[in-house]
Amino acid sequence: MTTEASGANTKVARVIRKYDLDGMGANLEAAWTGEAGERTSLRDLADEFNEAVLEAALREASVSSLSVDVSSTYEALRGESGSSSTRASRRLEREGVDVDELTGDFVTHQAIHTYLTQEREASLPAADDDMADRKVETIEKLQGRVSAVAESAMSSLANADELDRGDYDVLVDVRAVCPNCGADAPVGELIRRGGCGCTVEAETDGEE
Repeated sequence: MTTEASGANTKVARVIRKYDLDGMGANLEAAWTGEAGERTSLRDLADEFNEAVLEAALREASVSSLSVDVSSTYEALRGESGSSSTRASRRLEREGVDVDELTGDFVTHQAIHTYLTQEREASLPAADDDMADRKVETIEKLQGRVSAVAESAMSSLANADELDRGDYDVLVDVRAVCPNCGADAPVGELIRRGGCGCTVEAETDGEE
């Protein structure tokens, strides 16, 4: 694993230095190359990086992470809803955060790619034969992210007295239903076993 050169000057490197995001470069590289398991896409890495920047800006402004939900605030700032973005911006400004400077430090997935390939000289591993397992891991990771976002949202609403409690158990179950035989199974299970089997059964019946 490589490290940033002292004169590194891509936007991502500059933002890492500006917000003292120690270890961020190594984490980005490990996640992109799949060093610790399933690879993370450049777009997801950009979102995670930008959320880390927002969190750092809140710390610098002495804002408690309990009073501002980082994920939902970031989604509002980057979302298409002008009203949500305006509300989030005004909230941050009241807390002493320079929103224009903050959003100007957000990076794109292209910037992440440039940083990883040019400054850290990272590259993706050769393709392997475990496509099904990798796809399942990706789906399970997204399920976990949805669950975490939902739990965070409920906790924030409970703290704001807009929900009776914030410790609900969140279950995220992604299932697939065969349009032919009606078989219903978790997506991961279906992928790993290669389908529901009804097509094979139909072909066998036709041969008899």
